[in-house]
Amino acid sequence: MAHSVHTVPNTLYLSLVTVDATSKGPLYRQIYGGLRDAIISGQLAPGTKLPSTRDLADIWSVSRNTLRNAFD
Repeated sequence: MAHSVHTVPNTLYLSLVTVDATSKGPLYRQIYGGLRDAIISGQLAPGTKLPSTRDLADIWSVSRNTLRNAFD
C-alpha cells in the first residue's frame, strides 16, 4: 500500500518552527524540536513532503548546513 504524500504551503513552516538566534540553544536543535513537536501535535502530518532545504533555509533565515544538521 502506497503512502500518501501531503503538501503544505511554505508559509505554514514559518509558524511551525520558531528560530531565535539570541537563544542559548543551537539553531539546528530549535528546528529539529519545532518539526518534531509539529509532527507529534498533528500540525504536520507524517509523510508530509517538505520544501527543499534551500526554501526552508530561506523561510527560517538559517544556512542550509544548519538545516541539514537539524535533519540529521
